[in-house]
Amino acid sequence: MDKSVTDCISQGFVVTCEHGGNLIPLPYQDFFHSYQAQLATHCGFDFGALLMAKELATALSAPLVAATVSRLLVDLNRSVGHPRLHAEVIRRLSVAARQEILQYYYQPYREQVERLVRQGIAYHGLVIHVSSHSFTPELNGKIRTADIGLLYDPARPGEADLCGRWQFALKRCAPDLKVRRNYPYLGKGDGLTSWLRQQMPPGTYLGIELEINQKHVIRAGQAWPNLRKVLIESLGQTLVSQCYGTSS
Repeated sequence: MDKSVTDCISQGFVVTCEHGGNLIPLPYQDFFHSYQAQLATHCGFDFGALLMAKELATALSAPLVAATVSRLLVDLNRSVGHPRLHAEVIRRLSVAARQEILQYYYQPYREQVERLVRQGIAYHGLVIHVSSHSFTPELNGKIRTADIGLLYDPARPGEADLCGRWQFALKRCAPDLKVRRNYPYLGKGDGLTSWLRQQMPPGTYLGIELEINQKHVIRAGQAWPNLRKVLIESLGQTLVSQCYGTSS
């Protein structure tokens, strides 16, 4: 981001990617022989989300926490006890085996994110957390009607304002993009950002989930690199407008 952005930024940033890969660690690979097809799809990971997260973190000079273990082993964006925390084959394992997975893959990730957010709050007073995701263009026969989704908790004015500004900036940078808020999921649903909102003091944490339609990720040529560039540039414009209090 250019100097006009970095000069006015007074808050900290953390970028995360909970579904960055489809890796199954060696001790669990035997359980997933029949899941190879699913691992290669959105069921296994979020296409493009890791690359987007890396470029956002670089642009914001922000720490990045990313996972490449498949969500089928353990979904880092779900709470413990959520019915889709594990794939069915893992849900059939003993309590001790599932606790081991949480101990080695889930808890360290969550603890690292929480630690970085708290450090940012201690230094800046406010942290913006961007969680990078992508969504399948069609689910259960229904076409998703957005290119970009910005997820937030409507009860938190700071998050609503940030997403409104980002949506406006995206429309200005790329008028053909369809940008929707709290779509295709609700930002206040179960997830890492919702959990962090409960852990942090009021007014110190803004959690935004960025959702990108995977149809853009799989396109050949410059479409996908250009979209990443637009997302970063529009976020920079958003931060400048927020910094100077200009209208979105």
